[in-house]
Order: sequence, then C-alpha cells, then structure tokens
Amino acid sequence: MGTPVGVVGDDALGDALRDAGEAVERGSDGAVPETDRVVAVGEDAVAAVARADGDPLVLPVAAGRGVRSVPRADAVAAVSGLTDARIETHPVLRVTLPDGTVEQAFWDVTLVTADAARISEFTIASTADRIGRFRADGVVIATAAGSPGYAHRVGGPIVAPSDQAVVAPIAPFATDPDHWVLPVAGLSASVERDEATVELLIDDRVSRTISYQESVTISLGTPVRTAVVGESQSRFE
Repeated sequence: MGTPVGVVGDDALGDALRDAGEAVERGSDGAVPETDRVVAVGEDAVAAVARADGDPLVLPVAAGRGVRSVPRADAVAAVSGLTDARIETHPVLRVTLPDGTVEQAFWDVTLVTADAARISEFTIASTADRIGRFRADGVVIATAAGSPGYAHRVGGPIVAPSDQAVVAPIAPFATDPDHWVLPVAGLSASVERDEATVELLIDDRVSRTISYQESVTISLGTPVRTAVVGESQSRFE
C-alpha cells in the first residue's frame, strides 16, 4: 500500500478501495481525513472538503455537473490514475456574516424567505457600486461550480471555472429580472424589508436568519483543487 487516500461520503467505496490494494483513511465522526488526496462522493462531501482545513487534491465522485466528476462505478479505477491527474482549481466563497462569523461555500450562498408565499426585498452590491435591488423570494449567489445547480434552475447561466459568481433572484416580483455574472471579491447581499423571515443557506445548510438591514459580504476563500482523470465527465453535460 502507498500513500493513503481519504474517503468522504461513502464507506462502501472505502472498503472497495482497500480491497483493490489502496491505503484508505476515514475521518472520525464524519470529519474530512487529513490526507493529501481525498475522494469526495456526492455534492455534500465536496462541500465538506471545501470547509475543512488543508489543501488536498480532491477526486469528485458522483458530485453533479458543477465539477468534472467520476461516475461511482468508475471510482476505484479513477483513484489508481490520480498520480497522472490534471488539476483544476475552483474558487470558494468566503462568507462573512453580520456578527463577523465566517463560513465557506463551494457551491452557492442563498438568502431566501423561510415561509411559503412570502417575499422580501434584497440588494446586491459590490465595493464599487449598487448592482441591483429587487423584490423576490430570495437570491442565490453561486460559484462557477455551483452555477449548473439551483442558480441555473432559477434562470442563471452556466459558467466555466473562474473567480466569478452567478447572481440570480429567486421567484422575483419583476417579470423580466436581471441576472448577473460578477467578480466574487467584494460582493454583498442585504435584506431591505422587514416583512418576512429570511434564512441564509450555505451550500444548502441553513446557517442563520438575516434580519432587516443586515447583510452578508463575500470574498474569495481558499480554492479547492480537483483531479481530472480519464474517467472524469464533462461538467457541461
């Protein structure tokens, strides 16, 4: 056995890799193993690696369209090719909350009303300008990796890996809403009406509520390096 590979999100795959002769390490209590190479199975596992300390090379498996992901059935073969992998770098959103707490998102950040059929009002701004103010159920700010996900379902474009974010209103009151592709650094999103409870979601995890006139600011966090091997699929298909 050689250098151990960490496995997140699929214990059965860890067993299969061991059977194939790989040294495997699992984090305790679901934590991300502190290894140089990590196999992340599923979108949640990729997001967990992005939140953790360290800078491993990540092999995404069955992780959706946002990254060049390997089918689950090909994962064991793909791990054997990691030494010859090409590396892609994906930005991470560093999200500063109103109380100064910092969280990280690999896929997207969403502000959305907690109750059905309730809307609020939101402002998107950069350090240089106010970009847009609109009434809607919410707003999603997605990395390039997250752009094929929820942001695309609400009308945003799919973008190639870059330090830009897709910003898209969710169920906007306007009939012809704007969508934006913007540099990540210096973005902010704020709540402008005291009419509904607004929740902040970080990669689909509820973080906290955002009150009237509170805002979250976004900058670039530590990027994630992903491995592209022969079994990796296109992120656009």
